[in-house]
Amino acid sequence: MRIGHGFDVHKFGGDGPITICGVKIPYEQRLIAHSDGDVALHAVTDAILGAAALGDIGKLFPDTDPAFKDADSRSLLREAYSQVLKKGYCISNLDITIIAQVPKMLPYIADICKNIADDLGCHIDDVNVKVTTTETLGFVGRKEGIACAAVVLLVQDKDNSHDGDSTSVTAW
Repeated sequence: MRIGHGFDVHKFGGDGPITICGVKIPYEQRLIAHSDGDVALHAVTDAILGAAALGDIGKLFPDTDPAFKDADSRSLLREAYSQVLKKGYCISNLDITIIAQVPKMLPYIADICKNIADDLGCHIDDVNVKVTTTETLGFVGRKEGIACAAVVLLVQDKDNSHDGDSTSVTAW
Protein backbone atom coordinates (compact mmCIF):
# COMPACT_ATOMS: atom_id res chain seq x y z
CA MET A 1 0.00 0.00 0.00
CA ARG A 2 1.32 3.46 -0.93
CA ILE A 3 -0.16 6.89 -0.27
CA GLY A 4 0.46 9.97 -2.39
CA HIS A 5 -0.49 13.61 -2.03
CA GLY A 6 -0.62 16.17 -4.81
CA PHE A 7 -1.28 19.90 -4.85
CA ASP A 8 -1.48 22.46 -7.62
CA VAL A 9 -2.60 26.02 -8.16
CA HIS A 10 -3.18 28.16 -11.24
CA LYS A 11 -4.20 31.77 -11.63
CA PHE A 12 -6.96 33.10 -13.83
CA GLY A 13 -6.22 35.06 -16.99
CA GLY A 14 -7.21 35.30 -20.62
CA ASP A 15 -10.54 34.16 -21.98
CA GLY A 16 -12.44 31.15 -20.57
CA PRO A 17 -13.62 28.49 -20.17
CA ILE A 18 -11.66 26.54 -17.57
CA THR A 19 -10.93 22.83 -17.79
CA ILE A 20 -11.26 20.63 -14.70
CA CYS A 21 -10.52 16.92 -15.20
CA GLY A 22 -11.22 17.32 -18.89
CA VAL A 23 -14.62 18.96 -18.31
CA LYS A 24 -15.08 22.41 -19.84
CA ILE A 25 -16.69 24.71 -17.26
CA PRO A 26 -18.02 28.07 -18.46
CA TYR A 27 -16.20 31.03 -16.93
CA GLU A 28 -15.01 34.35 -18.31
CA GLN A 29 -11.36 33.47 -17.68
CA ARG A 30 -9.24 30.37 -18.07
CA LEU A 31 -6.48 28.99 -15.88
CA ILE A 32 -2.99 30.04 -17.00
CA ALA A 33 -0.39 27.29 -17.41
CA HIS A 34 2.15 25.80 -19.82
CA SER A 35 -0.27 22.92 -20.51
CA ASP A 36 -4.07 23.19 -20.52
CA GLY A 37 -4.10 24.43 -16.89
CA ASP A 38 -6.18 21.56 -15.53
CA VAL A 39 -5.34 22.20 -11.88
CA ALA A 40 -7.20 19.11 -10.62
CA LEU A 41 -5.52 16.65 -12.97
CA HIS A 42 -2.15 18.17 -12.17
CA ALA A 43 -2.75 17.52 -8.46
CA VAL A 44 -3.97 13.98 -9.21
CA THR A 45 -0.97 13.26 -11.43
CA ASP A 46 1.41 14.49 -8.72
CA ALA A 47 -0.34 12.33 -6.11
CA ILE A 48 -0.11 9.21 -8.26
CA LEU A 49 3.51 9.79 -9.20
CA GLY A 50 4.45 10.57 -5.61
CA ALA A 51 2.80 7.43 -4.26
CA ALA A 52 4.85 5.33 -6.67
CA ALA A 53 8.07 7.27 -5.95
CA LEU A 54 8.22 8.45 -9.56
CA GLY A 55 8.81 12.13 -8.86
CA ASP A 56 6.27 14.70 -9.93
CA ILE A 57 4.52 16.12 -12.96
CA GLY A 58 7.30 18.67 -13.54
CA LYS A 59 9.91 15.91 -13.71
CA LEU A 60 7.95 13.74 -16.13
CA PHE A 61 6.48 16.60 -18.21
CA PRO A 62 8.73 19.66 -17.74
CA ASP A 63 7.26 23.05 -18.61
CA THR A 64 10.57 23.85 -20.31
CA ASP A 65 9.79 21.25 -22.99
CA PRO A 66 7.79 22.75 -25.88
CA ALA A 67 6.25 19.31 -26.50
CA PHE A 68 4.02 19.90 -23.48
CA LYS A 69 2.85 23.39 -24.48
CA ASP A 70 -0.97 23.36 -24.27
CA ALA A 71 -0.83 19.60 -23.55
CA ASP A 72 -4.03 17.76 -22.68
CA SER A 73 -3.72 16.93 -18.98
CA ARG A 74 -5.83 13.80 -19.42
CA SER A 75 -3.13 12.44 -21.74
CA LEU A 76 -0.46 13.38 -19.20
CA LEU A 77 -2.39 11.60 -16.43
CA ARG A 78 -2.78 8.44 -18.52
CA GLU A 79 0.95 8.42 -19.34
CA ALA A 80 1.89 8.95 -15.68
CA TYR A 81 -0.48 6.20 -14.57
CA SER A 82 0.98 3.79 -17.13
CA GLN A 83 4.34 4.29 -15.38
CA VAL A 84 2.69 3.45 -12.04
CA LEU A 85 1.14 0.31 -13.51
CA LYS A 86 4.55 -0.77 -14.83
CA LYS A 87 5.85 -0.60 -11.26
CA GLY A 88 3.12 -3.05 -10.22
CA TYR A 89 0.69 -0.68 -8.49
CA CYS A 90 -2.89 0.28 -9.22
CA ILE A 91 -5.47 2.70 -7.81
CA SER A 92 -7.41 1.70 -4.72
CA ASN A 93 -9.04 5.08 -4.21
CA LEU A 94 -8.58 8.75 -4.99
CA ASP A 95 -9.90 11.78 -3.10
CA ILE A 96 -9.76 15.26 -4.64
CA THR A 97 -10.55 18.65 -3.11
CA ILE A 98 -10.95 21.52 -5.56
CA ILE A 99 -10.60 24.88 -3.81
CA ALA A 100 -12.40 27.57 -5.80
CA GLN A 101 -14.52 30.61 -5.05
CA VAL A 102 -15.65 30.68 -8.68
CA PRO A 103 -17.01 29.16 -10.81
CA LYS A 104 -19.55 26.93 -9.11
CA MET A 105 -18.65 23.35 -10.00
CA LEU A 106 -21.26 21.17 -8.31
CA PRO A 107 -23.18 20.57 -11.59
CA TYR A 108 -20.00 19.12 -13.14
CA ILE A 109 -18.86 16.72 -10.40
CA ALA A 110 -20.42 13.60 -11.95
CA ASP A 111 -18.68 14.25 -15.30
CA ILE A 112 -15.40 15.02 -13.52
CA CYS A 113 -15.56 11.70 -11.62
CA LYS A 114 -16.43 9.80 -14.79
CA ASN A 115 -13.47 11.25 -16.71
CA ILE A 116 -11.03 10.37 -13.94
CA ALA A 117 -12.39 6.84 -13.57
CA ASP A 118 -12.20 6.37 -17.35
CA ASP A 119 -8.62 7.68 -17.52
CA LEU A 120 -7.45 5.50 -14.63
CA GLY A 121 -9.53 2.47 -15.57
CA CYS A 122 -10.96 2.27 -12.07
CA HIS A 123 -14.50 2.05 -10.76
CA ILE A 124 -16.23 5.40 -10.38
CA ASP A 125 -16.82 4.57 -6.69
CA ASP A 126 -13.03 4.68 -6.22
CA VAL A 127 -13.02 8.40 -7.09
CA ASN A 128 -14.32 11.17 -4.83
CA VAL A 129 -14.36 14.85 -5.77
CA LYS A 130 -15.28 17.68 -3.43
CA VAL A 131 -15.38 21.42 -4.03
CA THR A 132 -14.92 24.04 -1.34
CA THR A 133 -14.25 27.77 -1.08
CA THR A 134 -11.93 29.72 1.17
CA GLU A 135 -14.81 31.88 2.46
CA THR A 136 -13.45 34.81 0.41
CA LEU A 137 -9.98 34.58 2.00
CA GLY A 138 -6.67 34.58 0.11
CA PHE A 139 -6.08 34.46 -3.65
CA VAL A 140 -8.85 31.90 -4.13
CA GLY A 141 -11.30 34.05 -2.17
CA ARG A 142 -10.30 37.09 -4.22
CA LYS A 143 -11.17 35.07 -7.35
CA GLU A 144 -7.59 35.17 -8.64
CA GLY A 145 -7.25 31.42 -9.23
CA ILE A 146 -8.03 27.86 -8.21
CA ALA A 147 -6.13 25.35 -6.07
CA CYS A 148 -6.54 21.61 -5.78
CA ALA A 149 -5.32 18.87 -3.44
CA ALA A 150 -5.47 15.15 -4.13
CA VAL A 151 -4.73 12.05 -2.07
CA VAL A 152 -4.37 8.60 -3.63
CA LEU A 153 -4.00 5.10 -2.25
CA LEU A 154 -2.13 2.69 -4.50
CA VAL A 155 -2.09 -1.05 -3.89
CA GLN A 156 0.07 -3.77 -5.38
CA ASP A 157 -1.42 -5.35 -8.46
CA LYS A 158 -0.94 -8.87 -7.07
CA ASP A 159 -2.64 -10.72 -9.89
CA ASN A 160 -1.01 -8.60 -12.63
CA SER A 161 -4.42 -7.81 -14.06
CA HIS A 162 -3.11 -4.51 -15.43
CA ASP A 163 -0.74 -4.48 -18.39
CA GLY A 164 0.79 -1.03 -17.96
CA ASP A 165 -1.74 0.65 -20.25
CA SER A 166 -4.14 2.78 -18.20
CA THR A 167 -6.68 2.79 -21.02
CA SER A 168 -7.11 -0.97 -20.71
CA VAL A 169 -7.40 -1.18 -16.94
CA THR A 170 -10.51 -3.02 -15.85
CA ALA A 171 -12.55 -2.28 -12.75
CA TRP A 172 -11.88 -4.64 -9.87
